[in-house]
Amino acid sequence: MKCQMCGKNPATTYVKIIVNGELTEYALCGECAQKAGYSNFLYPFALDFNSLLGSFFGNPVPEMTDTVRCPGCGSSFGEIAQSGKVGCAECYNTFRDRMMPSIQRIHGNTKHYGKRPSSRALRVNPEAKLSVAPQEDTELARKRRELREAIESQNFERAAVLRDEIKALEGGGKA
Repeated sequence: MKCQMCGKNPATTYVKIIVNGELTEYALCGECAQKAGYSNFLYPFALDFNSLLGSFFGNPVPEMTDTVRCPGCGSSFGEIAQSGKVGCAECYNTFRDRMMPSIQRIHGNTKHYGKRPSSRALRVNPEAKLSVAPQEDTELARKRRELREAIESQNFERAAVLRDEIKALEGGGKA
């Protein structure tokens, strides 16, 4: 296979990069791999994290002389960019203007909405009565308490019986 950058030399270095769930593969010759910064695999920590993370943040990473520090953990933006890890939750507020463009580019959005309820969950009647009678509920709680006590006292035969009884009560009385 030929190098995908120069198209001349045979590929000797294969790089796989996953960004935002998308896999990108490159086949590079030794010379192009060295130019791209992928040449020293004997010492993986010898990579220039400054240039690597600088590309994620869109700009060259500022030097460690940043005067603005997070009030929560004391990290500077340069330290965060070099390590690739945010020191605390307050860092997001402190360095918001520098981090948001990168977060937008990497994740595709700057807000997290979480999971949304299914359409069936939206139709549930909140005033519906519970199908479990109060007596069954207290019996279930009593059985669970007995199960914990049986396990603590290492009475595993009794615990197995109680487990089966609890399953029967939870399943609507089916044994």
